[in-house]
Amino acid sequence: MRRRTFLGVATAALFATTTAGLADDWPKRPINLVVPYKAGGGTDAYARAISAAAEGVLDVPVVVVNRPGSGGLNGANAVVGARTDGYTMMMTSGGSFLLSTMTRDTEIDALESFEFVAQVGQLRTSLMVPMNSPYQTVQDVIDAAKANPGSLRWAHSGRGGFHHVGGLGFLAQNGIEAQDVPFKGGGPTRAALIGEQADFGFLGVQQLRGFEEQLRALAVNSADRDSIMTEVPSFGELGIPFAAVSSPVIVFSPKGTSANVVATMEAALAKIAAKPKFAELLAERGTGPVYANGNDAKAGLAAMKADAAPLVRSLAN
Repeated sequence: MRRRTFLGVATAALFATTTAGLADDWPKRPINLVVPYKAGGGTDAYARAISAAAEGVLDVPVVVVNRPGSGGLNGANAVVGARTDGYTMMMTSGGSFLLSTMTRDTEIDALESFEFVAQVGQLRTSLMVPMNSPYQTVQDVIDAAKANPGSLRWAHSGRGGFHHVGGLGFLAQNGIEAQDVPFKGGGPTRAALIGEQADFGFLGVQQLRGFEEQLRALAVNSADRDSIMTEVPSFGELGIPFAAVSSPVIVFSPKGTSANVVATMEAALAKIAAKPKFAELLAERGTGPVYANGNDAKAGLAAMKADAAPLVRSLAN
């Protein structure tokens, strides 16, 4: 019995030492960064900026892999069961991911099913209309919705995501009704709004960049203006009631990934987020870097979950 116990301990120690050795050598091959949304959205923009700015920080390429569907849960399911060797990670809109796990039937827990690596950005949703829309202000939209309850159509990037919940909060706070029209991702939502398939939409304020002649952003869903898209007013400054829902852009790895690998990637992301090239690439898309380490990113998402729980319950009724 003693010998078996000793051998068991020795084997475990050898395994731990070998695993640590492998982690010390990480990375040796390309890292797949899964984005659980279609290309063209805000999270995808961050992932592609990370990929481009990783040169000189990581010795291997960062490959962006889009896995859209089910409000971000398709990609999350692909990553939660991936090998814990550090070569498959996920970058997602933390707010949308959190809300999807709170509003959909899934075993994934946004706080416990993954290792938090780092936050690299922040997304804010906004109320936009097609450029040819008769609605020039937020109040115009509210008045039109009240005049004909349920007649307006509004677009968003998927039920359960933070754009959807932010839009629902806006409707509820202002006592109006409208038909929601979901699309799969920020890019398709923007295209649909430009094509006037909806009267208004809630989508990332950064989606306006490069489309100023086709879209008009009426307000950002926050108390203050966005730090990058400063020309767009906020609901707070306009005195319009709203639900304070935003989304940190977070990198996760499968639960059980070596602490050494997580720490190495966390340090790499801190360096990438500080590179001028990273900021320049994001500025082209109307966003900017917002860095936080894994522990702080998890604490922020936990606080958001506590704040969102009453809103989610009210929206379900």
